[in-house]
Amino acid sequence: MRKLFAFALLVTFFATSAFTANKNSTIYEENDIVDLAVATDFLSTLVAAVQAGDLVDVLKGDGPFTVFAPTNDAFAKLPAGTVENLLKPENKAQLVAVLTYHVVPGKVYSKDLKDGMKAKTAQGAEVTISLKDGKAMVNNATVSSADIEASNGVVHVIDTVILPPM
Repeated sequence: MRKLFAFALLVTFFATSAFTANKNSTIYEENDIVDLAVATDFLSTLVAAVQAGDLVDVLKGDGPFTVFAPTNDAFAKLPAGTVENLLKPENKAQLVAVLTYHVVPGKVYSKDLKDGMKAKTAQGAEVTISLKDGKAMVNNATVSSADIEASNGVVHVIDTVILPPM
């Protein structure tokens, strides 16, 4: 029943205009980052990648984490075959590098962002934040929804998969 209630809350949440970048965080403290992603259809590719990279337990951990979560459409923008190739067991290290590049230790809210700021990711490299025309960007990805708070961190939905420097 609790999962059904959480799912109903998420459906309501995503069906309303509340799921946009805003100054007030949306809080789902009963759900961790993975639970929120699992309950969100447009993050299903990210969920599959997190599962293939054996990162579920990490992202269900205490955190706190800031996750820049690419949508299914973001993954679809990658060159043909990229996602399928990354999901192969022999490419797990590369997949983990890409996924952990989307995670910053600690909680970073939209109100904390400054133009030109750098944030070190769990992968080890930095991402650059830019603020343009009222929109926040992480490298070349636009934040489409911000400050979705989970029990173990905060999620910002992005429109592009960001790739670590190679």
